[in-house]
Amino acid sequence: MDIQEKTLGGVRCDVITPAPGEPPDSEMGGRVLINVHGGGFNSDSGSLVEGIPIAYLTKIPVVSLYYRLAPEHPFPAAVDDTEAVYTELLKTHKPSQIGLFGTSAGAVLTAEAASRFGRDGLPLPAALGVFSGTGDMSQGADSDALFTIWGWSGHLNPPSARPHASAYVGNTDPKDPVLSPLYADLHGFPPTLFVTSTRDLLLSGTTILHRTFLRAGVDAQLVVFEALPHAFWYDYHLPETKEALDIMAKFFSEKVGK
Repeated sequence: MDIQEKTLGGVRCDVITPAPGEPPDSEMGGRVLINVHGGGFNSDSGSLVEGIPIAYLTKIPVVSLYYRLAPEHPFPAAVDDTEAVYTELLKTHKPSQIGLFGTSAGAVLTAEAASRFGRDGLPLPAALGVFSGTGDMSQGADSDALFTIWGWSGHLNPPSARPHASAYVGNTDPKDPVLSPLYADLHGFPPTLFVTSTRDLLLSGTTILHRTFLRAGVDAQLVVFEALPHAFWYDYHLPETKEALDIMAKFFSEKVGK
């Protein structure tokens, strides 16, 4: 693997290429994937962990961007940064050559960014990967009451009526259609892969958003793993991690055009 720090659209990024010696920047003009990392919108918990295996398996360069974080930079700062990188890549790539994906906060941001692209009249990317996220920042759901980051907590709390990630939401209406794509017009969205698990605290958010994509006529696939916690594919000791990464990589290899 080759990893080089670049600035795209004014945003710091790591450009991950599958093999040393390949052009590690946006000028290569072939397929490229954009990764927006997880971390609750307030930290980076997975940019290289998410980007490296997908670049290796797909043989497609991954641009992992370091968007501005809450609480210092609430919504829409992270969406602005994602759009800036995407707009920069559109100068050298066709939309059909670009995929966008993320885990957890990055999964939320993936759907938010696509909603923003549509609002701003930008062509949408070829494919989206929503890997354990939600499209409704206005309230919690069933799995939030059942599980923690690590799975079953041993007790049951009622779902919270408070917005998700309030430091990120800031003063924005939690039902804003970019902040919460569940309330957006999703018609015309690109093929999207949703991945979650039965002990994921965002199981409900992921599956509800998947059904919303289906109602809008989107080619939306949902894969639910059994008895594994939130973002389990970060743990390379699990045999299911390889299976999950292979599914993600196969999806992008098929959907992102040359």
